[in-house]
Amino acid sequence: MTYKVLQPYRINSMKLRNHIMRSATWDGTADKRGEATPDSMVIYRALASGDVGLIVTGYAFVSHPLGQANPGQYGIYNDACISGWKQIVKEVHQRGDSKIAMQIVHAGINSGYLAQKGREMLAVSKIERVQYPHRAMTEDEILGIIDDFAAAAIRVKEAGFDAVQLHGAHGYLISQFASPLYNLRTDRWGGTPENRRRFVLEVTGKIRKTVDNDFPILIKFGVQDDREGGMSLKEGIETCRQMVGAGIDAIEISGGVGNAPLSIKENEIDKTVFRERASEVKKEVTVPVAVVHGIRSLKMAEDIVASGDADMVSMCRPFIREPHLVLRWEQGDTKQAACISCAKCMRLVGRGKPLECIEERTLRLKN
Repeated sequence: MTYKVLQPYRINSMKLRNHIMRSATWDGTADKRGEATPDSMVIYRALASGDVGLIVTGYAFVSHPLGQANPGQYGIYNDACISGWKQIVKEVHQRGDSKIAMQIVHAGINSGYLAQKGREMLAVSKIERVQYPHRAMTEDEILGIIDDFAAAAIRVKEAGFDAVQLHGAHGYLISQFASPLYNLRTDRWGGTPENRRRFVLEVTGKIRKTVDNDFPILIKFGVQDDREGGMSLKEGIETCRQMVGAGIDAIEISGGVGNAPLSIKENEIDKTVFRERASEVKKEVTVPVAVVHGIRSLKMAEDIVASGDADMVSMCRPFIREPHLVLRWEQGDTKQAACISCAKCMRLVGRGKPLECIEERTLRLKN
């Protein structure tokens, strides 16, 4: 059987082996400066030999120290961060056909790391319900962070990456600007949907001006908030349309502020909570649309792509347990991913340990 999801695909000038992405995954292997380490190399070497079409790195902060979300997180805030990634990107390209993109982010108010340190966080607005020290950004600070995103994108390209991806989901800074739950400003950066989306459009436009037109700019975007009073799907879709006009080449659909639909029970298979949202976005934009979350089987991945609901499927945890999952599928073993959605891997990283599948480690020890 010929699977469309396993056929070649293209985003801007980037030719992909298939329609499958490894979604950005915080792995906790960066050093205290945010630079990649030998443990980071191990993760991407394994993924590169597994025939993943597009590998997206764990998120890298563009501003130091106030842009960092978590310990062990990658950074791309200065040129010293480039050299380690040059080696990793070279290894990925030498090991197979996989392409690799770096995801870049600013945490804004969403930083447990800074909160634990008692550091004052930069926020879009002062939020009374948030007890951690924070303050609203000034105009100059907003413009400075936009410059930080653009400078980070230049470093991503200099390191040899095939693309850059903005993190515009999960309540990080781009989400915070877009959401009426966090953006209470009354200046040109808030107050109306058009003003709330200004930040992501300015970031995208600035990056597009600093890289070649054929260098892909992607975004992982929370197209709708899952909390009362948040950004609506209609507003999110309009933001998607305008992002494409500003220079975005592909959109990975995920969640915004709030995580109401995100709960996946252990051993629950193919709970594709964002598929309908991706389908609605795809009807309105002219660039590739990917959908993430809950995909565990080749059957579901194929159904999503073949139906036209999305152009690509994106997975995170299945590749933690099986970095060679796509290769297995290509070779004819089409059993669903071994991942049981227990989330123990994420809890491990949250405790300051490098990313690893606990279930797989237990099996290795037993054998």
